Amino acid sequence: MTTLLLVLFFRILTATQFALLVSGSAVDVTTCRSYCGNITVDYPFALWPGCGHPGFRDLLFCMNDVLMFHITSGSYRVLDIDYAYQGLTLDDPHMSNCDAIVLGGRGNGFEIEHWRAPYLNPAADNVFMLLGCSAESPLFQGFPNKHLPCRNVSGMGCEEYYGCSAWGVFGPKKLGAGAGPPECCAVAFEAIKAINLTKLECEGYSSAYSLAPLREEGPGGWSYGIRVRYSVQGSDFCRACQATGGACGYGADGVRELCLCRNSNSTSNCDSGELIIKQIGAVVRQHFSRIFGLYDNDNMEETVPNLREWRLKIRSC
Repeated sequence: MTTLLLVLFFRILTATQFALLVSGSAVDVTTCRSYCGNITVDYPFALWPGCGHPGFRDLLFCMNDVLMFHITSGSYRVLDIDYAYQGLTLDDPHMSNCDAIVLGGRGNGFEIEHWRAPYLNPAADNVFMLLGCSAESPLFQGFPNKHLPCRNVSGMGCEEYYGCSAWGVFGPKKLGAGAGPPECCAVAFEAIKAINLTKLECEGYSSAYSLAPLREEGPGGWSYGIRVRYSVQGSDFCRACQATGGACGYGADGVRELCLCRNSNSTSNCDSGELIIKQIGAVVRQHFSRIFGLYDNDNMEETVPNLREWRLKIRSC
């Protein structure tokens, strides 16, 4: 009898491990779409572990109905998620705008983890204006006078930004106006790959983006904030999952995509996942029936402790 019990245990263990490999950690599909304040959080984003695309895991957090975006450089408030155009609008409270210049290196800038780079980056029409950078800044090393990386982006740049009322206090030093670096250097994110104020030796920054074809005249009408574009690779998997009533998520390894279904999870879609679970249940019932004669030999209950309880559990599979 001991040998039979060991055989049964290992067979059930193997079937259970296979089921867990397929399903991963179960997540209620009704929780994957959520809300934070007035912002809908949906695929590829999520607030719950296991939901959304793995490239966007541990990215958004809801705090007192305020949606926050967290990356290497810091935390930002999410003002908007545009699912149609795949964009987010972020706000850094320590970023300068047309009404106030914020120095002291308090701003976050924008620097993202390398593994997230294929999924998230500032939009091409987003300009970063770096303020109060030292002459030793990497921005100014190795560039002749008129070949600095400073330039306009989508018609926005420092020359226009100097027209803001906030500059009345500082009296900006413009590019080429005497010795030393300019007070403001406008760059595209693609040009330097990271806005790290400490490494760039800058005191502050501002960021603005264009909502073409609507273009406001002058820096007072610019949209201040950080406009981030996102992209999802391999979206066919998610569409197939959703078409069978599932929600798109990922496994415990944080890498493998899963289709989150009502009763189990699947590596393809809910139809295949349900079929696999039913097949595993049938295999387990078959093993019990062969070894213990679940349906024919009631005397086994006297030999095996708790057999009646086991029978009820297995028959409910």
